[in-house]
Amino acid sequence: AVHLALIILGVKSDDEVICSSFTFCGSVNPVIYQGAKPIFIDSEPETWNMNPVLLEKAIKDRINKGKKPKAIILVHLYGMPSKIDEIFSIADKYEIPVIEDAAEALGSEYKSKKLGSYGTMGILSFNGNKIITTSGGGALVSNNETYIKKARFLATQARDDAPHYEHTEIGYNYRMSNVLAAIGRGQLEIINERIKQKRANHLFYKEYFKNISGFKLLEEPSEKYFSNHWLSCITVDSSKTPFNVTNHDIRLALLKENIESRPLWKPMHIQPVFKNYPAYVNGTSEYLFNNGLCLPSGSNLTNNEKDRITACLDMVFKM
Repeated sequence: AVHLALIILGVKSDDEVICSSFTFCGSVNPVIYQGAKPIFIDSEPETWNMNPVLLEKAIKDRINKGKKPKAIILVHLYGMPSKIDEIFSIADKYEIPVIEDAAEALGSEYKSKKLGSYGTMGILSFNGNKIITTSGGGALVSNNETYIKKARFLATQARDDAPHYEHTEIGYNYRMSNVLAAIGRGQLEIINERIKQKRANHLFYKEYFKNISGFKLLEEPSEKYFSNHWLSCITVDSSKTPFNVTNHDIRLALLKENIESRPLWKPMHIQPVFKNYPAYVNGTSEYLFNNGLCLPSGSNLTNNEKDRITACLDMVFKM
């Protein structure tokens, strides 16, 4: 979906595309598919998403260097809405379209409007680990009917309207099968229940850590933000935690009990494959990567499983 969006917006070889650095590589790889150059923007500490101040700094700098960015790929990380007002105000000021990557944020809202519906085009994911799943694939959404028609055309091998197989453009086999699409449509009927379960997980961890120093959960900055809490995430300040427990201590203790947790995303600007591309950073995403943890967050997390998590954490803190 990101790849199709870039094609539709005319991103070509040697163009520049601004990208969130703190994300999964799937947000960035399509830029390389097009022969374009990703320009990475670091996070702000409230939502962990793209920093508006660094965004404008980067746009001005790229323009001064003779390359106005062709698009902005804005990620809503872990289901948390970005600073929509500030970022879109900057994008509008410089007339740069926004591809809104809401792959982790289906059902999340900003000012009571669903994420994925703010951008020129929006991206959703139905991968096996998402809030609803078709086992793989996703969706491209837009209010621009011309863009959607073009996307459908490109996603079905760009077959022209002819009785035989006629092709005047390069296309892709990006369509989802009817069976998988039907599975996804069925799950849409219960998405509100899934969001409720995810948010309940967040409240479970909030209650557990409320009296333990050194821990901070990713939470909505204000009432304007509504996160689906796709993953419940914490940062750990080991200088303040009991027994100087680190995020790695917790991950390894859970792993010993066959309970999966994982580090936060490693920022794109320090990934070996992207390290030589321009980046406008302030240290936030690297701090989050070094000190953060994604906790068990399945929407089917049972009370017995929560008890296992609690027992394991109690052992870590000698409670």
